[in-house]
Amino acid sequence: MTDKVTIAKHNIDNEPNTPTKYGIRGIPTMLLFKDGELKAQKIGATTKSNIVSWIEENI
Repeated sequence: MTDKVTIAKHNIDNEPNTPTKYGIRGIPTMLLFKDGELKAQKIGATTKSNIVSWIEENI
């Protein structure tokens, strides 16, 4: 999916205010942005196939 999405990791220890900005209360949390806007949020650990499906549904 490298041609469709960019995966980034955020270090909450270095920037603790960013999770608050998006209402994140649990780790792990995945945020999906499209055109700079938050499109979807997924909280909790899950399988790779569920992540792929979630991304495909929201892009």
